[in-house]
Amino acid sequence: MFCYHCGCQLSEHDFCTACGADVSLYKKIMIVSNRFYNDGLEKAGVRDLSGAVNSLRQSLKFNKNHIEARNLLGLVYFEMGETVAALSEWVISKNLRPDKNIADDYIDMIQASASRLDSINQTIKKYNQAYAYCEQGSKDLAIIQLKKVLSMNPKFVQAHQLLALLYMDSEQWERARKELNKCLEVDRNNTRALRYLKEVEMMLTPEENPKQPAAKRRKEETLRYQSDNEVIIQPLNVKEQKNGVSTLVNIGIGLLIGLAAMYFLVVPSRVASVRSESDQQIRELGEQLDERTLKVQEMETAMDGLQKELEDKTQELENYAGTDGTLSSMDSLLAAAAAYLEDEDVEKTAENLEQIAGSVNLEETSESFQNLYNTLLGIIGPNLSKEYYSEGYRLYYDETDYQAALEQFTKAVYYDKDNVDALYYLGNTYRRLDDKENANAVYDELIERFPNSDRARKAQEFKKDMETGQ
Repeated sequence: MFCYHCGCQLSEHDFCTACGADVSLYKKIMIVSNRFYNDGLEKAGVRDLSGAVNSLRQSLKFNKNHIEARNLLGLVYFEMGETVAALSEWVISKNLRPDKNIADDYIDMIQASASRLDSINQTIKKYNQAYAYCEQGSKDLAIIQLKKVLSMNPKFVQAHQLLALLYMDSEQWERARKELNKCLEVDRNNTRALRYLKEVEMMLTPEENPKQPAAKRRKEETLRYQSDNEVIIQPLNVKEQKNGVSTLVNIGIGLLIGLAAMYFLVVPSRVASVRSESDQQIRELGEQLDERTLKVQEMETAMDGLQKELEDKTQELENYAGTDGTLSSMDSLLAAAAAYLEDEDVEKTAENLEQIAGSVNLEETSESFQNLYNTLLGIIGPNLSKEYYSEGYRLYYDETDYQAALEQFTKAVYYDKDNVDALYYLGNTYRRLDDKENANAVYDELIERFPNSDRARKAQEFKKDMETGQ
């Protein structure tokens, strides 16, 4: 255990031998936190996951920097199917201890597979959609969504519980018990699942229900015995008649009772069986209809998205075209050509060319369009490049505004790609702005295009300096 004040190893004393801080209360807090961690570890070992979550949360309340408790809590969440909660705990653990932390392996295990991330995302969306269906009263749709969730994540405890609750609401007790047993296979002492299971068992075994004592009382008020091959059921307070007439009467009454019992017991049971089968068929048809309804909704949503994309593209095309039906880029190119041919206005020509470069992908234009654009750029480019280079050079050595110098050198290189000085100082400006990636890219281009120049040799030296951190 280390001192919270200076970080030195603590001894058996209630004060730090290095800085003298009082650590008696601090030791007690750490001991309580470790006890809760050990309790959570034991519960996790016997699959009492909900109990382990409670203990580990208590441990973190006393010591939020307990890395082992936080990592174990993430593992418990992951085992319960709550992957997002698990990732949250591991990310916090990683931030608290960046080095030598097993949370790195847990995070990489999940993020290494794109399909696993997509499955987790779909699971969360479908569970939330099922919950929304429950709030809207669409319980059949909720059941369908939860089945899909559990097919992707069979250990999702909350999904098992919600599905069991929906089965209980529709009085499908056997299915509810099956889901609750699956939940308890993951978390053996889950309080909510045990409470639901108790209610289900009471509905599946009504004879054990203390609210129905009448059947037991009727059973106790009768006497059963065997005469030859027949079982005789006789009330306790009735004496057996010995004469033959009474025997015949009793046989006739027995036959009537048997027929009545057949009518009132067997026939209703058969009717109930047929009705149950019909209800099951209706339920299956309803599930199929719900699935098709869901597919129709998904297709309508996709259609709305495509319609919106079509509208956006249409609007983009309208913005791309001019008000008189011609392309605005063509107007700018013609204006640039006219400005140079009529007045040799270099600045106006450059302005129009920059407007074209910022709004049009030149590779997608026609060959004649590119030829005219490149011709104009070749005529005015070298002079403009020199002007931009001069202004950038002044700003660079003033050391007041490297960002402005960067803009000037960028334009100088754009208008004359053979301006080796502008390319060299562009790389230097990136280096002064601590943008090593762009600086290396510019230096590589300079070395490749002008390999025997002094600027290339100097650029190679700057690259080595950046690699060594000088």
